[in-house]
Amino acid sequence: MGQTKVVMPQMGESVAEGTVAKWLKQPGDRVEKDENILEINTDKIDVEVPAPASGYLIEVLVEEGATVEVGTALAVIGDSADEVPSEKAAPAKKEKKPEAEEPAAPAPEPTPEPAAAKKAPVDPDESAWRLDHRIL
Repeated sequence: MGQTKVVMPQMGESVAEGTVAKWLKQPGDRVEKDENILEINTDKIDVEVPAPASGYLIEVLVEEGATVEVGTALAVIGDSADEVPSEKAAPAKKEKKPEAEEPAAPAPEPTPEPAAAKKAPVDPDESAWRLDHRIL
């Protein structure tokens, strides 16, 4: 059989795209032909997409929440669960996100320094001299 791609189906003449709402099967799961493997939402209809072939869901190409056009490959079904790619690539992406967030945190620190500089010009001795001068 080889590999079979699961594609975003055409769900009506005016429907050009849909959003992957939920995967009902995960990589490595056995699927039978015509068994529902994911849910798609569009602006007009919500549908469950059946597997085009029997085998194992070996790769999910589009994550939940992603909006794709009709004809886009969503997943791959293969003959064996041994074809499921390594999951090590996914955590590497997650590790990069916190690194990008860390440089944003130091940016607010320079803001308090100008506020402290505004308080510095007030000289208590000068204010006292003015009060003394008025009294005399």
